Amino acid sequence: MRAYHVVEFGPPSALRLCEIEDRVPGDGQMLVDVAAAGINYPDILVVSGRYQILPQRPFVPGKEIAGVVRAVGAGVSGFVPGDRVLSQLENGAFAEQVLVRPEDTFHLPDGLGFADATAMGLAYQTAYFALHDRAGLRPGETVLVGGAAGGVGAAGIQLAKAFGTRVLAAVRKSDQAGFARACGADVVIDAGGSNLREELRVQVHAATGGAGVDVVLDPVGAEFFGAALRALAWCGRLIVIGFASGEIPSVKANYLLVKNISISGLQWSDYRERTPQRIAEVQAEIFSLWKSGALSPPATRTFAFEELPAALDLIAQGGIRGKAALILDRSS
Repeated sequence: MRAYHVVEFGPPSALRLCEIEDRVPGDGQMLVDVAAAGINYPDILVVSGRYQILPQRPFVPGKEIAGVVRAVGAGVSGFVPGDRVLSQLENGAFAEQVLVRPEDTFHLPDGLGFADATAMGLAYQTAYFALHDRAGLRPGETVLVGGAAGGVGAAGIQLAKAFGTRVLAAVRKSDQAGFARACGADVVIDAGGSNLREELRVQVHAATGGAGVDVVLDPVGAEFFGAALRALAWCGRLIVIGFASGEIPSVKANYLLVKNISISGLQWSDYRERTPQRIAEVQAEIFSLWKSGALSPPATRTFAFEELPAALDLIAQGGIRGKAALILDRSS
């Protein structure tokens, strides 16, 4: 079978597409034929060697797949060959077949296609944990979603609306505004100005009657972080999800004291390893919200397996709205 390998860290063009031996599931493992593999911003960091968790090289990158169970190893229950599944893993997704753990794997609801399934995995899980578990979001509050045109941003908009809140979506380019509104944003905030520190606060205060927002989701970092901090309401909460800008910001602690605000981080992989049952509960809730019509993932941009380096380049340049996925089985 074919799989991408990181032999040396570098740009996406450094990835090597190799022929490797077919996998055989061991005890507690399942073998899945990959129909679609989700492509996420952290994959760029992994390939370049800038991610917080890096395995020994060479390795296969990629963090989520949707496909069909081919075989199950000893000790596996609840899954049989032929099951349609979504699975999340630390690395290994960019291959034609993947070994997965049952505790990281979920049955797909009827009617949910493989590409859309990858859109409802890691990105929605990240946004859910940030809003619900870390921010303690309550109905009636107001949320500012940074990076609103990305996969986590789109998921954050939809989940925040499903939780009964008002959503302000921050975008850097004018052509991203329509996408954010289509995802359900009540107000679009221009985060592409030359004086973001002041301009973002002015726009947020205009949209909230001067109160500010209760919660900020920040997958961006850099200047957005400081600007969003100033736009928080009294007792507001900012959740650090990532640093898509490439710059890790800092904060003066006195500002937290003066406004009674809090900052917390979300490293989703820790939840997967420490609380797999909670991950399963959240994924079930996400699928339930999709079935009810409360969630509708934006159209996923798809790429052929051979196009992975080009897809990663586009994500790095901010050239993809919402989610991207590799498609290995076009008949599915």
